[in-house]
Amino acid sequence: MNDPASKSKGDISSSIAAFAVVGIGASAGGLEALERVLGSVPSDSGMAFVVVQHLDPDQPSAIVSLLQRVTPMMVFEARDGMAVRPNVVYVIPPNRDLSIENGLLLLLPLATPHAPRLPIDHFFRALANDRRENAVGIVLSGMGADGTLGLRSIKENGGFTLAQSPIEAAFDSMPRSAITAGVVDIVVPADKMVGEILACRSHVPLVDSGKVLKALETRESLGAIIALLSQRSRNDFTLYKTTTLYRRIERRVALHRMNSLGDYVSYLRDNPIEIDLLFKELLIGVTNFFRDATVWEAFKLKVLIPLLTNWSSDHPVRAWVPACSTGEEAYSLAMLFREALDAVMPKVRIGLQIYATDIDPDAIVRARQGIFPDTIATDVSPERLARFFVAEENGFRIATEIREMVTFAEQNIISDPPFTKIDILSCRNLLIYFSNELQKTLLPLFHFALNPDGTLILGSAEAIGGFASLFVPVDQKARLFRRVDHPVLRSQIGFPVRAFPARLLQPEDPAGKHGPEPLQVLMERLLLNNYCPAAVLVDGDGDILYISGRTGKYLEPAAGKANLNIHAMARDGLHQPLISAIKRALRQESPVILSGLTIASDKGTQTITVTIQRVDRHEATFDMALIVFTDVEHVSLPPKTSRKAARVQAKDALVAELTRTRADLEVTRAEMQSSLEDLKSANEEQQATNEELQSANEELTTSKEEMQSMNEELHSINAELQSKVSDLLSVNNDMNNLLNSTEIATVFLDNDMRVRRFTPHATQLFKLIPGDVGRPLSDITTDLHYKTLTEDAREVLRTLIFIERRISTFGGAWIKARIMPYRTHDNVIDGVVITFVDISEIKRLEDELREIKGEVSG
Repeated sequence: MNDPASKSKGDISSSIAAFAVVGIGASAGGLEALERVLGSVPSDSGMAFVVVQHLDPDQPSAIVSLLQRVTPMMVFEARDGMAVRPNVVYVIPPNRDLSIENGLLLLLPLATPHAPRLPIDHFFRALANDRRENAVGIVLSGMGADGTLGLRSIKENGGFTLAQSPIEAAFDSMPRSAITAGVVDIVVPADKMVGEILACRSHVPLVDSGKVLKALETRESLGAIIALLSQRSRNDFTLYKTTTLYRRIERRVALHRMNSLGDYVSYLRDNPIEIDLLFKELLIGVTNFFRDATVWEAFKLKVLIPLLTNWSSDHPVRAWVPACSTGEEAYSLAMLFREALDAVMPKVRIGLQIYATDIDPDAIVRARQGIFPDTIATDVSPERLARFFVAEENGFRIATEIREMVTFAEQNIISDPPFTKIDILSCRNLLIYFSNELQKTLLPLFHFALNPDGTLILGSAEAIGGFASLFVPVDQKARLFRRVDHPVLRSQIGFPVRAFPARLLQPEDPAGKHGPEPLQVLMERLLLNNYCPAAVLVDGDGDILYISGRTGKYLEPAAGKANLNIHAMARDGLHQPLISAIKRALRQESPVILSGLTIASDKGTQTITVTIQRVDRHEATFDMALIVFTDVEHVSLPPKTSRKAARVQAKDALVAELTRTRADLEVTRAEMQSSLEDLKSANEEQQATNEELQSANEELTTSKEEMQSMNEELHSINAELQSKVSDLLSVNNDMNNLLNSTEIATVFLDNDMRVRRFTPHATQLFKLIPGDVGRPLSDITTDLHYKTLTEDAREVLRTLIFIERRISTFGGAWIKARIMPYRTHDNVIDGVVITFVDISEIKRLEDELREIKGEVSG
């Protein structure tokens, strides 16, 4: 028998991606399912299999010999450093956790004794990181939820995931947990799994995706898929990295066993539900509590504690977590904030408001619920579990204290306005999926959203790139950056809008030519270029939007950096008049006409008339003005005109020019005074709002964006409140139905022994009516021989130890009364619960038994 560990590391590194590694997780009732899976594997499948079971750490395991009987493949118990080879089965040994790195199996000591053991999740996560698209995960019969988080990692990294059909599983908790979480690609009986894997693997292209994407047919199909996605989901995927999109689409093609992207495009058009599934495929992300623990520790020490120590505002700390998925990162931030605040200033109550957003509405719903499987114990310490979570039957619920810090909202970071005035912005492992073009837009947007000295947190594979002037590293290794107070051009920020265009990946025109120009368009172009006056269209700041005709006589490029602003390009004689004229034209309906202006040209001086007309356009979101330049022809005097008449004419011209110059001077003075007041007001407002605006025009432009962001926040809070109201109504309905349907008489009392609620059967023992809610129980008439009921209830409230007594009624019936403390959701004592069970029949039988014993003994 050859030892599979004998293969050298050199051989491993050269063939690590050549075959798939199938991880199989099983627990209670999983042996039979394991035998059926491995019994269906052909001896030459080309895949390796690693079996991870929940084993007794103190007992030897016979699983190797049991599995060897059902498969022609060699079965080995895993050893530390053993190389993984195809067509071999490896089994986890008892009392060890199993991992894989660079194709080698690693045995690890068990975690702390008090922490729940989740070996399947542990191995699946390592398998996903090591094998990526060549990883396959299978979850079979078992109790609990082990394997769910691991399957999520495998799927996110491009591998395939399967779960045993819950109907045939001996214990369906593990497969059902994975299916409910939406991380399973295929659900089939155990003996069908290997066939499904081989079929999917046979359809995965084995060539480099970069070469495939150069093919014209592939680009056309990919463009069609993106168009269908954009139309169905109203989200633009054109700015995602093409290779990332292709890998995810490739998985769906393999799952449907199709031979080309063209076939998949046709399938999408006929099956809109598949578009929704593909949309989910593109959004799936690995997230867990306190992911990358060293990053969180660095953030706490270098950012959070200094921030809280120096915090002097009455407002809460504001944080934004885009792409929050199901909320683990947002909740981690809230828990860390509470720990840091208790450590630094335990008596000071500084609030925290986290806005956690995601494009996936289903993920937002799950995040709002705040319910997580018990497998989170591998990521959350026992101390944090006890403090920040409430244990439930199938997992943990986030504590109310932490839940109320986070507001969840559906948001597309590409097309929706950002949140503003943010102190902490955590955007980890999102930018890596976006193109460089989109990254260059989002980083200045983050700079705009953050307050001065705000903190930006990026993922381990992300960087600020060419924006070192906007952010400086606080901890480069942890990817913590501090916002620098540096001016940013509005054009760099590129505020998102909802109507984001869907740009298709169209193939280039192979000929590089277009059709002939229509005659009408040709004629209009010739007329505009040769016979119409020169004109330019500008916005309110003077930036040129469009040029018509020959404007070189009136405008010329300014020296230095390229600048298409008319105030910088206007020739001498035009600059000063245009400043005031454009402002006047934008405020009035009628055009502003500047006559008799003289400019210097290559042929001497030229007198011109300038007309500025405001442009009204309903769909425009900014001011625009049309500036038309018209030459004035010089009128030559007749030869016989006297010199005196010529002097009079020249004098009149000088007087007219002087009058116009004085008027312009007055206008300029008024404009300067107004500008000084505007600048002073803008400076005061800038200090009050901490916004990064460089001029009054920028402030007016961005105020609309800030209002829209505030509106988004209000919508988010409203949706959060609606969700809470709906949950409360549902719980209240459940409670009412339970109380009305039970046959046990129950009375709920508050701390003052007043009636809070009672079941219908309680009215048979107490003369209770709905109007008695809020009255002391001692005021209610009862049929019970129980004078110390109120005193016993107070004793239970004091000692928290239940009291149980047998008492009789005036009608001769016997009742067992049980008094217990009333515990709230947060384990706070808030009254008592008293139950009354009719034991008359039991009492009668006891009396008869006692009589029989007496007769026998007599």
